[in-house]
Amino acid sequence: MESEILSTPHDYLPILIQLIVAAGFGVGTIIITHLIGPKVRTENKLGAFESGIEVIGNARQPFSIKYFIVAILFVIFDIEVIFMYPWAVNFREFGLSGLIEMFVFMGMLLLGFIYILKKKALEWD
Repeated sequence: MESEILSTPHDYLPILIQLIVAAGFGVGTIIITHLIGPKVRTENKLGAFESGIEVIGNARQPFSIKYFIVAILFVIFDIEVIFMYPWAVNFREFGLSGLIEMFVFMGMLLLGFIYILKKKALEWD
């Protein structure tokens, strides 16, 4: 007969200690830097700093939506690749059904990529 493993509150004590130390470090760092940091606030100090270059114009200029589309597509395809890692590690255990499922997954990725190419989402003007 298998013995049932029950966790008790004292089993979670190391996790609680780690959370307290982490939160204490974060709060302590903020308080210490506030106390020992410089207090002088001049217009020059509060101004924007762009690698030593004087700021020219307004930073809130509209720019092409293509930047956002490319970034979103990169994130989508990057996350889809992350889904392939567990499969690659365990592909022998999944057998033929796992292989077929991965081919379906890759086919859907390919269809999405073809759709992106047909819509010319990656072409720049």
